[in-house]
Amino acid sequence: MLDDRSKLLLKALVERYIADGQPVGSRTLARAAGLELSPATVRNVMSDLEELGLIASPHTSAGRVPTARGYRLFVDTMLTARRDDVQTVDAMPPATLQGEQPRLVINQAAQLLSSLSHFVGVVRVPKRVSVFRHIEFLSLSQRRVLVILVSPDGEVQNHVIHTQTELEQSRLQEAANFLNAHYAGLTLVEVRDRLRAEVESLRGEISSLMLQAVELGSESDAQQDAVVVAGERNLLSVSDFTHDLGQLRRLFDLFEQKTQIMRLLDVSHQAEGVRIYIGGDSQGGVPFEDLSVVSAPYTVDGTVVGTLGVIGPQRMPYERMIQIVDITAKLVGNALSQPRQ
Repeated sequence: MLDDRSKLLLKALVERYIADGQPVGSRTLARAAGLELSPATVRNVMSDLEELGLIASPHTSAGRVPTARGYRLFVDTMLTARRDDVQTVDAMPPATLQGEQPRLVINQAAQLLSSLSHFVGVVRVPKRVSVFRHIEFLSLSQRRVLVILVSPDGEVQNHVIHTQTELEQSRLQEAANFLNAHYAGLTLVEVRDRLRAEVESLRGEISSLMLQAVELGSESDAQQDAVVVAGERNLLSVSDFTHDLGQLRRLFDLFEQKTQIMRLLDVSHQAEGVRIYIGGDSQGGVPFEDLSVVSAPYTVDGTVVGTLGVIGPQRMPYERMIQIVDITAKLVGNALSQPRQ
């Protein structure tokens, strides 16, 4: 447990380091904290904080910088979000996020997070359950069939299926009529499972065609780009990263592959409100020690459907990031909850 003086000095040190990125010395810290303490007293407190693993001395510098553990204590117990930190966010017009397609809203949100934070904006695409409203089969040349799947919101998927024999258009129309009559309104997974169970009672080539069609639709949904990332190039101007080109390459690989980002956002999906994950902190799960993630879930009609956030250096202005992420999550939820034409 830290006494009040130690907490005040740690808070001042973290805030000072976030502001200018330079190791904080005892004289600077005493002034920043507004305490009438001798440099020797401040040095003793800093030594205690260092022994607790909350601050560290980089190289041979006489100053100190926060550790991941220090940042964690700071964000958990010392943050006081201020409304004046987010004038830019508050000034955004109500129609900042809009679009007829949910994916357009998601892309806009990632760009908004990036532009406001000057770091990387990430948005987990809502996990949708595909329902088909209508299906059509069109015969193409050389034993190929075009499958057209239409969802209730008008989204269209096109797939080409290769068949063992050439099928007449009349038989393809018969298959489409069967699916539309018996399965319209079900999810593609439900249609697939029922077709597998009923395949023996249907005619061979046609049943195989129908099963292939819905399986392709299901696979297409599973392979959709599940995370939208914007602003990776912002990291090129972050001094915390530019000194190590190898680290920058690893970061860009992280944003290109996206698997670890999805895993982290999926954890945030289960949480309420804004969460902060700090690399090198045992609570985090952040793939790189020098990264921090500020994230929040967003809801559609009261149900959590995805997560969004900002990824940047540990030395980020957390108060402002919390406000940006929180407000953007509300904007996304409102935009996606609006009825579509």
